[in-house]
Amino acid sequence: MCERFFYYICTILIDLCINHVKMSKTRGMLVEVARQLFAQKGVVETTMNDIATASGKGRRTLYTYFRSKEEIYKACIDSELMIVTTALQGVMKQELEPKEKLEEYIRAHFDVYRNIVIRNGNLHGVFFQDMLEVDKVRNKLDKREIVMINQILEDGVKKGIFIISDIKRFAQILLFAIKGLEAPYTRENIRGNKERNQQIFDFLFFGLMGNEKI
Repeated sequence: MCERFFYYICTILIDLCINHVKMSKTRGMLVEVARQLFAQKGVVETTMNDIATASGKGRRTLYTYFRSKEEIYKACIDSELMIVTTALQGVMKQELEPKEKLEEYIRAHFDVYRNIVIRNGNLHGVFFQDMLEVDKVRNKLDKREIVMINQILEDGVKKGIFIISDIKRFAQILLFAIKGLEAPYTRENIRGNKERNQQIFDFLFFGLMGNEKI
């Protein structure tokens, strides 16, 4: 009796896991379809019916996962910024010295944001029109980024590579500087101006006077 009950419970759990995976894949597909439509037509011009038709799943399925267009738009932004988190966490896992890790972190940040902008049109494109919603999601990511940058700087200070009096404050300022240069870095990349991009990176990483100590 106990064995049958155990088998029954295991079967239910396996079915639940399979269903969860299927639902996650379907949700992800709906988000990607919506993202493409938002990038092409804009959030205002895209309807839930457009998304349902393009996905081939129908309105009933779409409304099973999302109650409104605004909700699926937010999911799109979350999905795009999750790409940023994954890329930066990948850098954090690398066995690098603090200076090299910070350099790799900054490059990864610039490159992943550039790719997001290119994939969704441009910095002034229709996908990014709701900057209030974008900023809400980015504020959450900013907090995670500050923690990651702080870890790199702390390691560098301990090893005598960096000279910083207030690590936490410096991490915040550095992130603000990185974010402020996202647009020019992406713009120069789209223009194919690699030399200009290198200058932007060198200015940020080494400082105006080319001093490697930060």
